[in-house]
Amino acid sequence: MDSSINYSYDAYFHIFKVPHWRAYFYKFLSVNLWGSIPSTIQKRLSAFYANMYNKPFSKFIIRPYVQVNYRNKNYLEKFKPPFGKPDFDSFQDFFVREFKTLPITKNTEVWPCEGLLCDMGNVGEFKDVCVKSDRRNIHTIFGVSQGTIPPGYSFSNVFLHNKNYHRIHAPISGKITRVQHVPGDLIVLRPWIYKQNPSLPAFRNERYNIDILDTDNKTWYLSIIGGPAVGTIALQDGIAVGASVKKLQQLAMFYLGSTCCIAGPRSPRYHTKNTFVEVGMCY
Repeated sequence: MDSSINYSYDAYFHIFKVPHWRAYFYKFLSVNLWGSIPSTIQKRLSAFYANMYNKPFSKFIIRPYVQVNYRNKNYLEKFKPPFGKPDFDSFQDFFVREFKTLPITKNTEVWPCEGLLCDMGNVGEFKDVCVKSDRRNIHTIFGVSQGTIPPGYSFSNVFLHNKNYHRIHAPISGKITRVQHVPGDLIVLRPWIYKQNPSLPAFRNERYNIDILDTDNKTWYLSIIGGPAVGTIALQDGIAVGASVKKLQQLAMFYLGSTCCIAGPRSPRYHTKNTFVEVGMCY
């Protein structure tokens, strides 16, 4: 775990130990109120909100934000402004910051993102979930028919808080076999709102699904999921069916808020539910 980040996760409501009434209230606001707004309006409101972070004045938020959220006050030293810029011109630039140098790892399978591992288990163990009167299974997240993903595959759901690094990288080397855009809503992603089923928003929200066939001829499924204030999920140039990717090659990035779901042929070896993962850590 990166000791520079203030991640005891007490900030995450003591790992979901939030009073029942408060969790219910937040879920009501997320699903029943915000979730009832048509997707087109959700996206317009989200785009308006996100645009505030593109304004030049928002760059003055960066320094105090780092002071509050990171133990290491030199945290930004390992990152650089995006798109070849010499400076961070807005808070959005900080949000989509780039590594100066990618993490070095000898592991063949790594975490593709940074955040809280809020849900995990074997695909075959997840039951159908009721979403707005529809029965849905975990295959819905990845946009494939039921039975496509082997039941012995491991499912992981990583929640990216606003303070996290918001680029998604390839967890393995291989070839892209599918890229799919799934329209949907932009309901709140906070996992403590969905204590009984942290993966619920992943069934509803807009996402990009990317499948990668590894060197062992096994498919890894990634779902890059948007949330409120996510104006854009931007795929990296060259991410297309048939393209070869190397481990830790960038696949996509978020403009504010996000979640990443993974289904792979092996279970995480060093992480359990409610622990923190980082880009490049051994999967």
